[in-house]
Amino acid sequence: MKVKAGNARMKQREKLQKPDWLRIKLATDGNFAEIKEMMRGKTLHSVCEEARCPNIYECWANRTATFMILGDICTRACRFCAVKTGLPTELDLQEPDRVAEAAEQMGLQHCVVTSVARDDLADGGASIFAATIQAIRKRMPFCRVEVLIPDFMGNKDALQIVMDANPDILNHNIETVERLSDRVRAKAKYRRSLELLKQAKAMKPKIPTKSSIMLGVGEQYEEILQAMDDLRAVDCNILTLGQYLQPTPNHLAIERYVHPDEFAKLKEEGLKRGFRHVESGPLVRSSYHAHEQTDSAIAADTMAVAGSAKE
Repeated sequence: MKVKAGNARMKQREKLQKPDWLRIKLATDGNFAEIKEMMRGKTLHSVCEEARCPNIYECWANRTATFMILGDICTRACRFCAVKTGLPTELDLQEPDRVAEAAEQMGLQHCVVTSVARDDLADGGASIFAATIQAIRKRMPFCRVEVLIPDFMGNKDALQIVMDANPDILNHNIETVERLSDRVRAKAKYRRSLELLKQAKAMKPKIPTKSSIMLGVGEQYEEILQAMDDLRAVDCNILTLGQYLQPTPNHLAIERYVHPDEFAKLKEEGLKRGFRHVESGPLVRSSYHAHEQTDSAIAADTMAVAGSAKE
């Protein structure tokens, strides 16, 4: 009976058709081509390409990109992620300068930097994150720098290295609800991710923290709300919610497509819980409209502070 039930679920998933609201507009104009050529010329990687982000055409056409440092080979093999996995062979110490040069060339006001997981390194690559933040700031003092970091296997000293470089936003994704975390992610632990966000806030209380949940991998509605509560319990300030899209047939299957109305309802729930900003929609990804997310969160924080002062 279990085999039949499993086959039935597989057939049901195979029949899922991508809904109209997930149609992606292709915009391979001059800006797109320019960004792509620059990335190649500076031997840089972007999570936009490596993770097959659906928003790459829109973002690159608008001259925004999320830089992926520490190479393009990840030491983990999460079931949802399209980034290559294996054992990295080198560490590029000049990479931070090249990222800063590219960000300056693009004229960025808000730069997002993420990485593969580098469990082969003692600090998980934290020193390269810090060097990248410093290199961007040296070239562009007024550019905000957001970092989307791995969990560093719970290494508090590694996190301290990043926080001491004073990023403008510290982002770490829990990715899914607690029940599904071990199934969806490799090596990363739900509670360890929450602890990282808690430690980051303790180290630098004024630096906003951010996290992301992808939907459509089998989570229940109440579990999403619980994940929101868990994030708010560690004072996470910004939340993004988006639809999981299967990058290849070998990756985690999509259990359902979440309707835009549900995303809108979840945004309301997140704001009720005290998130300063919630970006919620089928095509939303962690760094999608990152600049606008931060502006909104800062404005909400300013209003909250002003309201408290009046009281």
